[in-house]
Amino acid sequence: RLRKVIALAPDHAHAFNALGYSLADRGLRLEEAEALIARAHELSPDDAFILDSLGWVRFRRGDNQGALAHLERAYAMRPDPEIAAHLGEVLWQLDRRADAEKLFDTAIAAHPDNETLRSTAQRLRNP
Repeated sequence: RLRKVIALAPDHAHAFNALGYSLADRGLRLEEAEALIARAHELSPDDAFILDSLGWVRFRRGDNQGALAHLERAYAMRPDPEIAAHLGEVLWQLDRRADAEKLFDTAIAAHPDNETLRSTAQRLRNP
């Protein structure tokens, strides 16, 4: 369905992002996912959710430093709980656990009902 949207509207950044993110989040065809998200980023370079997706696919491909740059920028632009969950996970993997803990505490205080954020923090804190 998203591929059809892209075919009909090749400048639809959010369709590229949605398809790329859905692949990346499931760990599927990560190279293709990154290419789709990179295209979304070309079309909409200042979109925090696209930057989040770009960071997430880089994380899934093992590029934690590359992921960090995109996720920090995304979170600075829009302190969304889903972005916080991704950024916190990358910080944790980079052994910046104090930074991750602070981020999780702040984000959970602001968004106490966000299940993704809470479950990510819990999974990392209690392996």
